This record gives sequence, C-alpha cells and structure tokens, in this order.
Amino acid sequence: MTGRKTGQIIPRGQRNWLVRVFLGRNASGKRRYHNKSIRGTRKDAQRYLNGILRDTDLGIFVEPSAISVNEYLDRWLATAAERISGRTFHDYQGLLRRYIRPALGDHHLSDLAPLNLQEFYARLLGRGLSARTVRYTHVVLFSALKQAVKWRMLPQNPAALVDLPRQTRRQIQPLSPEEVQRFLAAAAMDRLYVLFAFALGTGMRPGEYLALPWDHVDLRVGRVRVQRALSRTREGGWHFTEPKTPRSRRTIPLPPSLTRALIQHRKCQAEERRLAASVQSDSDLVFASENGTPLNEANLRNRHFKPILKAAGLPSTIRLHDLRHSCATLLLLAGENPKVVSERLGHAGVSMTLDTDSHVLPTMQEKAAERLEGMLFSKENSDLESPLPTV
Repeated sequence: MTGRKTGQIIPRGQRNWLVRVFLGRNASGKRRYHNKSIRGTRKDAQRYLNGILRDTDLGIFVEPSAISVNEYLDRWLATAAERISGRTFHDYQGLLRRYIRPALGDHHLSDLAPLNLQEFYARLLGRGLSARTVRYTHVVLFSALKQAVKWRMLPQNPAALVDLPRQTRRQIQPLSPEEVQRFLAAAAMDRLYVLFAFALGTGMRPGEYLALPWDHVDLRVGRVRVQRALSRTREGGWHFTEPKTPRSRRTIPLPPSLTRALIQHRKCQAEERRLAASVQSDSDLVFASENGTPLNEANLRNRHFKPILKAAGLPSTIRLHDLRHSCATLLLLAGENPKVVSERLGHAGVSMTLDTDSHVLPTMQEKAAERLEGMLFSKENSDLESPLPTV
C-alpha cells in the first residue's frame, strides 16, 4: 500500500483492486478522495494510479461526474437556450429526444468513451438514417460534451475521437433558362403560380417564403424583407423561427414583373378569403392556404410542384429547393457578381454560393476566355499582337 499523499492500491479480492487518491480538502475541511475499482493485475491498478497522479501534478485531472447523460443534457440545454436561436434549440431538442437520449441517456457521463459513440453512430446508420443525419447528431453531441470539458466534468471530449460516416453530397438540379420557361408555363394555371415564380425570382428558401407576411413586402418599391422562417414539428404543428443564419436576414429587390404579379395575387387572395367558410383572422401570410393558415411544404410539393414538373416534362427528382439554386444559376450565367448572388440567397459567404452552384463555373470560364479574346486579340489591338510561338 502506497502512502496517502501518493495514492493507495487496496486489494479487494481476486484480481480486484481499489485505487484511492487523496484530492485535498473541500471548503468545509473534509477530505476528498478519488476512488476507482480496477479489475486485473496489480500492474493494471498501478498504471491507472500513475496516470491519475500525473494528471493531478499537471493540474488537468477531472474527477469523474456521477450524473447521467440525461441529467447533464438537461443542464446543458438550459444554458444553451440563452446562446442559440429558438429554431436551433428546437432542432437540438428533437435530435436529443429521438436518437441520443434513448441510446446514451442512462449512461454515466464519465463513462462515455469514443467506442460507445462509434458504436452508437453505427447503430443509427444500421437503422437506415442518412450520413447527414448522423453527422448532425454528432454536431449536437460534440457541442454538449465540449461544454462538459469546459465545466471540468470530463477530462476530454470523447466525440472528438470518433470517425464520422462519409456524407454523399446530394446532387442539385437547377433548371436551365429554357426549363424555367417550361416550368412557369405549366404552373400558369395552378393556384400557387405566383409562389413558384416568387421562389425563382428571389432565391428564398421554402421556409422563408412560406413564413413571409405582407407587411414585409413593399409593393411600392418592389422589395421583400426576410426576417423569419416557418418550422414544422414532428407532431404536425408549426411555429415561426429565426432565419437559418444571421446573413439570412436580408432585403431582396424584386423583378418588376414579379411585383405586378404580387399585386394581383393580393387582390385574388382577398377575394378567396372573402368566399372561404372559415378564415384565420390574424393571418397575414403572402402564401397561405385558403383559410389563411401556413402552407404545408409536403402538400405543396406533392399536390402542386410534382404535378407541374410532370406537365412540363421535367424530371421528378427535381426538388422544391432546386428553385432556389435555379435563381442562383440564372444570375451567375447572366454574369452577375457572385457577391450579389450570395447576398440575395442569404449565404454565409461567396464561397458557399460558388461551391453549391459550381456547375456553372465552366460556362463562366468560357465566357471569360471570350472576353479576353476580344480585349487581347481584337483587330483594334492588332498592332500590339506579336506572332504566337509555334510548338
């Protein structure tokens, strides 16, 4: 048995040992100890003791927490609510409830190890969840455990030591200028024609234009302000949330034709609600159901968008979100400054715009070469030309 100041190894039966390390006294003068049962040889116990003593000397030892993962997540969420948006908080709650708490909630926080998390992610993939969902779940768990390290409840973040599944990037399918014309022609007879034209003309996210109120639309000058988004719950309810990112709060100028279409849309909407049997009296949504409630994105997609794609002879794999990418593609192909396109879409930066819509870059490079041809090798500059070397 070693001295109290350096720790103790106490036999507890065959191949069982109690490692005890004196940690000092608490505020009331009571002795504090770290106790750990080790099963194995005495060398195993000594190795553990040496590690604890080393960490204690370096001032990095963290006494294992006795609370469960569920208890810790409750505390973490209570503090995280002050730092993140309501929408993000709701998403965090959902991921914790669906995936993390059922699998890990009863574990002791101090017992979480990288292998536990690696196996947990493998089980999620085995249930058919996408790599994207698993990676997002990891982001939430990583953030929670990172805070536990800061609070000295864990010596290190076990989520930092796992391998994540490779995410296959979903192929976007923006419409070409010719396909846009076909799409709008097929949508012309649909009740929600203006919504689809609006999506193409603004580049807004579905959640943004489905939450847009009339008082954020200036029909006099032709501008809209993006200030909120629509979020649906798994239970079928809905609520308005903060936009996706700080850059998502933005003002978007409208094409004149789209402004005129919105003016006519507002008149038709007023008449529609006048004839409706029941109307949500406080509804001020630009795009809504006949009784004024927010449109359900799944219904919008299945009852309106997909039939329009079929009528236009376009692939059924095109997503509602691809109308947003189509807006970016059309602007970039027209030679618009990528910075302007990025601000219109509410991207965090120009790099995201160019990375997402990189399919248009070859065409842009070809046009750049044509411009250089005109500037460097035009007839006006023929006196500056020198014979190009032959190979």
